[in-house]
Amino acid sequence: MSNKIADKKKGWRELPIGGMILDAGNSVEYDTGAWRTYCPVLDTEKCNRVCLQCWICCPDSSIIVKDGKFEGFDLMHCKGCGICAHECPAKAINMVEEKK
Repeated sequence: MSNKIADKKKGWRELPIGGMILDAGNSVEYDTGAWRTYCPVLDTEKCNRVCLQCWICCPDSSIIVKDGKFEGFDLMHCKGCGICAHECPAKAINMVEEKK
């Protein structure tokens, strides 16, 4: 079985100039998570999984929600901005330095 995302990965030479969006909904084709310096880590003891304030505030749609509950982070697209950690009312998300 082929991995659709891996099949569509593009090198920097194939990217459009100036970040032009040529096709609606094509952001899933680009792995932008490699830009991160900091990575979100969830403290499962503090998170109630249902407030979803992190999901509401995430500018990259990198919060995975299933059946109305927090499920995890989409690290392929998370850029490590820390907005989720800043907005979490329970302070359940910590930003830790990315380890390569």
